[in-house]
Amino acid sequence: MPAAEISVSADLVRRLLDEQHPDLADLPVEVLANGWDNLVCRLGEEFLVRLPRRAVAAEFVAHEQRWLPELAARLPLPVPAPVRVGRPTARYPWPWSVVPYFPGRIAAQSEPDDRWSAAAVLGGFLDALHAPAPAEAPVNSVRGIPLAGRAEGVLAGLAHVDRADRATALRVWESAAAAPAWDGPPVWLHGDLHPANILVDRGRISAVIDFGDITSGDPATDLSVAWMLFTAEQRAALRQTCGRADDATWERARGWALALSLVFLSHSADNPLMRGIGERAFRAVLE
Repeated sequence: MPAAEISVSADLVRRLLDEQHPDLADLPVEVLANGWDNLVCRLGEEFLVRLPRRAVAAEFVAHEQRWLPELAARLPLPVPAPVRVGRPTARYPWPWSVVPYFPGRIAAQSEPDDRWSAAAVLGGFLDALHAPAPAEAPVNSVRGIPLAGRAEGVLAGLAHVDRADRATALRVWESAAAAPAWDGPPVWLHGDLHPANILVDRGRISAVIDFGDITSGDPATDLSVAWMLFTAEQRAALRQTCGRADDATWERARGWALALSLVFLSHSADNPLMRGIGERAFRAVLE
C-alpha cells in the first residue's frame, strides 16, 4: 500500500470530533481499517469516520461530500452519504466525513445466498445510478474513460500472467478495444465497484460503499463487476436489469473486467483479498 502522507489515528479522530462535532466526541472510536486512501473508524453504534491518509484521497472525500447526498435519494440501495462534514484545521489539513454505519460484510468475504437475485439487485442499482451526469460532475483520468486509455497498463499486465493464458486474454482485450465507444452522455459511475465495496447482510446485498472514485463517463466501467461476482448466466441476469448494457457496452465491460483484474493481480502483494478478486475476475473473463 502507499504510505500515509500524514499520521492518522483514533486519537486524531477524537480530537477532531471534540473540536468540530462535540456532540459526537464522547462516542467510542475504534479503528476498523487503515487502507490505501483512508483511515476508517467505527464511531459508536451508528457511524463511521473516514479520514484521508493521502492528499489524493482528500479530493475523493470532497467528491463524496458534494455528490452522494444528492444521489442517495434516488438509489435503491443505501450508500454512505455523509451525515457530518469535517473541515481542515491546523491539526489536520484535509476534509473528512462522518458517514452511516451499515451492518454486513463485504461480498468478497461473504457472498449473497442467492446470487441470481443478487445479480438482479445489483443490476437495478446500476440502472438507477447510471443516469446522465451534469457537466460539473467529477472526471476521473483512469475510470469511465475510453478503453484505449487502459491499453498500456493491460499490455504491461499481460506480460506477467501465465503464458498459457496470455493469448486468450489478448484476444479478449482486442475484441473489447474494437467495440464501438460509448456514444451517449457521460453517466454517473461508482468508479471502483468490486466485491470489497459491496456489503452483504443476512445473505442479501444490503449497501454499496466507498464512492471515492465517483465520476462520470462510460457505464462499462461499473458493469465490469459482473465478472467479479457472477457466473455467465448470472451476469445475464444483471445485464437484463441494466438498461444501458447494449452489446458494445457489454463487450467493453468485459475489457474493463480484464483491465481491473490485471491491476488487482499486479498490486496486491500485501492484500490477499484483492488478489483473490483479481484471480476470480481474470478466470471469468477468459471463460
